[in-house]
Amino acid sequence: MSVRTQVKDGRTYVEDADDGWLEVKYGLPPEVMFCKSCVVSNQRATPSIITQDQAKGSKTTIPFKDGVCQACAVVGQKDSTDWEERERKLIELLDKHRSRNGSYDCLVPGSGGKDSVYQAHVLKHKYGMNPLTVTWSPHLYTDVGWRNFTSWIQRGGFDNLLMTPDGQAHRKLTELAYRNLLHPFQPFIFGQRHFPARMAKRYGQKLVFYGESHVEYGGREGDELTSEMHSRYYTGDPDGEVFISGLPIEELERYGITRAKLGEYLPMTEADCRDAGIEVHYLGYFLKWVPQQVYYYAVENVGFEANAERTEGTYSKYNSIDDKLDGFHYWCAHVKFGIGRCTHEAGQEIRHGHITRDEGIALVRKYDGELPERFFSEVLDYMNMDREEFFEIADRFRSQHLWRKSGNGWQLRHAVA
Repeated sequence: MSVRTQVKDGRTYVEDADDGWLEVKYGLPPEVMFCKSCVVSNQRATPSIITQDQAKGSKTTIPFKDGVCQACAVVGQKDSTDWEERERKLIELLDKHRSRNGSYDCLVPGSGGKDSVYQAHVLKHKYGMNPLTVTWSPHLYTDVGWRNFTSWIQRGGFDNLLMTPDGQAHRKLTELAYRNLLHPFQPFIFGQRHFPARMAKRYGQKLVFYGESHVEYGGREGDELTSEMHSRYYTGDPDGEVFISGLPIEELERYGITRAKLGEYLPMTEADCRDAGIEVHYLGYFLKWVPQQVYYYAVENVGFEANAERTEGTYSKYNSIDDKLDGFHYWCAHVKFGIGRCTHEAGQEIRHGHITRDEGIALVRKYDGELPERFFSEVLDYMNMDREEFFEIADRFRSQHLWRKSGNGWQLRHAVA
């Protein structure tokens, strides 16, 4: 049954039988629906192209068709894909760029997590390429994250460019992104996305590889049909106003953060990338990408380490473990969209047949939205706030159509079943 909505003063509201008209934030669908195949809901913000609107905080959400999310549909196509033909196309692409004198012939961005380990190692040791690896530094390295990064470079045998941005500026950008967007990872994402293309141009590299395609988690329809990353993921509109941490660059200058200081965060233009001949591809388009198998590969080939204990907010130990702010990125998504780290990981493992949907539901109910206490004091210090202010800010970003106040806490209005 469809829900009743209305728009008033530019804001969307949905009618609730008990609580009346509830505001719907972030352009989310007013009616909450869960995927019939996994545990994700239609409130999931996609890993979308960083347009200026999205830089200011608005989002697009994962497409659904016949009750099934796009991520499940895309992963479900893997078993019928001709992977031998895809690998043939990969070798053809590599041969086009392959160095004949041992110089760099491709560029692999990464942190030394399981995915970037697999990307770089397979390209070098199976396909005979000579990758230059580049890394945009985490905010606060975890011990295991730093060990994995050094193992990737030393045991994998790679040259690496590690970009650690101005600590004071990056810290202030992170704080502002939390205060303005409840998205403390947004400045990091700008650097992570744009720094590799700049390095590709600087070092004359025309071929850039990322891991699995974003459409395996939900993205632009049709992107699963190509290996190429849409150029707007790493380029920008030369005439557009750039927002970082929810503010235009001109306003950031009052914090001492100038355009020059933001150089590596900012996108190149499409024309610059085109003139440099830069191609950006997903390796996961050519090779069947199964996250658990990628993890085992990383362990076997460079000694990748998982966490010694369960990662807070989920049940796994090996995903996104290099940054002490990782858990807060997922926690903030749970506040804004009702979807946390466990939903993300359980959905992924259901799609690949590692757990059942019923198991995923039980895990989500147990762990989703768990506060990452382990590094909480360090993260609060990093963002220049105390616990009380941290939660006051977070609560302002809750969408009424997703959350209701329950006693001294909050409760989701809709739960996966």
